[in-house]
Amino acid sequence: MTAAALEVSSPVGVIAGGGAMPFAVADSLKAHGLDPVLFALKGVCDPVAAERFRHHWITVGQIGRATRLFRAENCKNLVFIGTLVRPGLAEIRLDWGTLRALGRIWAAFRGGDDHLLSGVGRIFEHEGFHLLGLKDVAPDLLMPEGCATRNVPDPDAVADIARGQEVLRALGPFDVGQAVVVIDGHVVGVEGIEGTDELLARIATLRAASRIRAPKGRGVLVKAPKSKQDLRFDLPTIGSRTVEGTARAGLSGVAVVAGNTVVADPQAMIEAADAAGLFVTGLPS
Repeated sequence: MTAAALEVSSPVGVIAGGGAMPFAVADSLKAHGLDPVLFALKGVCDPVAAERFRHHWITVGQIGRATRLFRAENCKNLVFIGTLVRPGLAEIRLDWGTLRALGRIWAAFRGGDDHLLSGVGRIFEHEGFHLLGLKDVAPDLLMPEGCATRNVPDPDAVADIARGQEVLRALGPFDVGQAVVVIDGHVVGVEGIEGTDELLARIATLRAASRIRAPKGRGVLVKAPKSKQDLRFDLPTIGSRTVEGTARAGLSGVAVVAGNTVVADPQAMIEAADAAGLFVTGLPS
């Protein structure tokens, strides 16, 4: 664990969204001798998996209730992990704590998803809590540098990866997305609000319709955090489902930024990539 992680006090509050990652983080905390307390988001977090841990249910927007629960559990340190569909302002359940922070919440909503998450994080920091990233609490869940699979990028794939990185750097200030697909130097898809899985599905559809004429086994999916992104929130995530989508899209592999990309179930991902003849590689940050 990092030096910052070694100074983290227990228990650690895990604000748990959807998917498997909140529970992987909680397991990693336990493995490192830290006690996780889940603050599970109603309608988003898996209720069955949450039963494995000490937990409380909170609703998006209930800042007053959440801060009271954090303090009651003595969780000075918090980590926000898991998927979350951006709520509309009308969907937020207001309590007194939310009303007190309404100006800051409104400012947070007037931007992209990263702006929203970092804005909510600053509200909790204003209340005296310390927001942590995965580097601090579960670095074992981050992609290491180098190729993790038997297959490695060939020179054409290396060139496509470089082009993808250029595109993501250019798009980063606009908070558009964290992924791009490049085939033979051509940008054929950019991630929007639909997410990476749907981006890959779109590439597969374009290939089936002969809109993409490059042979299968060419092209790459490149993922990277947005420029100026608060790396404690909403890091790019890959897993076996990403690999399966990449294979259906007819690409040669996946390239992500090492140390700044979350890997869901690394062993399953590597096995899926090796079985499909794809590469997965971690790029220098």
